[in-house]
Formats: sequence, C-alpha cells, structure tokens
Amino acid sequence: VTGHRHRCFWVNTQEPSTPQVLRLLLEFRKQRYGLMKKLLLPATLSLVALTAAIPLSASAEYSVTDEVRVLQGFQAGGGSDALAQLAQPFLRDILGVNFVNEYIPGAAGAIAWTRLGNQSPKDGSVISITNTPMLMTNYIINESINYNIDQLTPIANVVTDPGVIVVHPDSPYQTIEDLLQAAEENPGRITIGNSGVGGDDYFSTIMVENATGLKFEKVPFAGDGPSATAAMGGQIDASFNNVGIVYGHITADSLRPLAVFSEERLPMLPDTPTLREIGYDVVNGSSRGYSAPAGIPDQARDELIAAFEELATNEEFLALAEERAFYIDIITGDDYMDMMKRMEETFIEIWANVEDDA
Repeated sequence: VTGHRHRCFWVNTQEPSTPQVLRLLLEFRKQRYGLMKKLLLPATLSLVALTAAIPLSASAEYSVTDEVRVLQGFQAGGGSDALAQLAQPFLRDILGVNFVNEYIPGAAGAIAWTRLGNQSPKDGSVISITNTPMLMTNYIINESINYNIDQLTPIANVVTDPGVIVVHPDSPYQTIEDLLQAAEENPGRITIGNSGVGGDDYFSTIMVENATGLKFEKVPFAGDGPSATAAMGGQIDASFNNVGIVYGHITADSLRPLAVFSEERLPMLPDTPTLREIGYDVVNGSSRGYSAPAGIPDQARDELIAAFEELATNEEFLALAEERAFYIDIITGDDYMDMMKRMEETFIEIWANVEDDA
C-alpha cells in the first residue's frame, strides 16, 4: 500500500505473498468529477490487477478543473508576480491543479480586472491577483473603467505590503529630509516613480504632497518592478514602492531606503524611519490577494477559500514569506469583501479632496 495526498492505492501482484520492495511511481491527475485520469507504472513491475480507493472525505482536489488561469494586471517581476511565485506552488499542492499566469499589463491593472469581471468564465477556472487599493482606485479616478468590486468574488487577501521610498545607492539624498528639502527648493521637479496612476504608490505620493505641502513630478510605470528598476538606473530621483518588492534590492545594496509608510519601524528595516517619526502622518501600502468573477459556484469558492486558509498554517510557506519580507495577512471570503469596501470608501474621500488639482 502506498499513498498520494491522503489517498490509498491497493496493488495486487502476481505473487502477493512474496516479500519484495515495490517501487511504484504514480502520476495522478483528476478529471472534472474526481475520477483518476491516468496512472503510470514502471515497466519492470508486473501487475495482475490495480484498484484505487479514494476516500471522499479526504479529497482536497479542486472540483472545477486541473488548470487555473491567473490573470496578472502587471508585468512580470512586480508585486503581483512575486505573490504568485510565493503562493502558487503551495496552492498547486493543496488543490492538485496547475496555475498558469497570464500577464496583461496596462491601465494600472484595469485591463486584467475588466476581463475578470466582464469577460471571464464564471466557473472558477479563471481567477486574478487583485491589488488593493488599486483595484478600487482605478474606477474611482477614471469613470471610463467599467468594472467594480461587485462584479468579483473575493477569495483571499494574502499579503499586506507597507510602502517605502527608495533611491539609487549613490543618490545625493541621504535621508528623507534631504529628499523633501530638494522638493521644496525645486517645486514639481523631483521625479517620483510609482506603479501606475491610481495605485497605492501613486496615492502615497499624493498623501505625502498633502501632508508636506510639496509637489513632485509623478512618473507612472506599468508596475512596481519597472519603477524600482528606474530608480536603480538613476532615471528617477526616487521610487515610492513596496517593501516586499524592493527588499531584495535593498539587501543587495542596489537600492537605499529613505522612509517607510508604516505605523512603526519594520523589523526587516530597523534603521529606516517612518514618515510619522518626522512629523507626517502618512501610512499606506498595498494588499494583494486573489479574486474570481462574481457568480462562480459556491463549491468552487469554498474550495479556493479553504486552500488559502490552509496556507495560513503552512510553516514552510510562512518561512519563505518571512525571508522575502512579505507580511502575510490572510483574510478570506466575505471579510475580504468588507476590507475592499472600507478601502473604497476611504479612497473615494481622498480623491474627492485632490481631484481638481491632480
């Protein structure tokens, strides 16, 4: 008897009473209704009969499909992709399906999320990484965008990633005070990169401008990765980014942090001050999770949610997340929708105060 993902397989050989070491290689894939698709045996093993018993109560495989498409609204290498590379290998093992990433950059994620809400099948075979608050701020600031969170089935938030200001290692701005002083002396000329108009980094820039009375030249990119790359290349004065995206560059000394947008100093960046420390009450960041189109079957939704809840207790996953400076913040189902609704209200208010000057 051998096992695979809590399933038992009984194997009858020609000489079942003869002691022997059986080396059985099983490649197991499920079809839509939970049946075994194929079972491969080594040519050296002679079998008379093979039966497979799969206890229904132990089945954790996804009931919809053996391949899930994941829409990503940004280029590879950014925050969404970093989450995918961290979480999806574990989700594959939990659900028994392959996850295929489809990169659809443009319009600060809105192209991918429009496809998710308006054009994707509502069967659980397509999901998307959903970045908040950008998911909501896209349509808050642009009336031509025709999706909203009511068209989605929120599955789970996974990561909450504080904002950070980073510069080239040889930047003349040694401190956050240096950067702000330069902005005061050169109104509207200090270039600040962000992950796209409407994203958390874009709004972080607005929040800093409001708090300080300064003006920056905001430079949007197609995601966090390109913004960080521009800062590393000295093409912009600073990038407003997220800690989980640039932490590797910081430890490699290819970017230097000036300040974080967190309530308190971060354990992984103990020498980097918060904006609150220098007198500006600006706290912001990005949360990243997964959503499906509205109307997917309840069973599919419940299976997806259960998989993410299992992640929250997976020690290997949590250890890898810590190594990559990802703060795991798993919020599932209706609670994830409540989180989105609260953010929507907050950023509607922020945008109303700056819309005329933005």
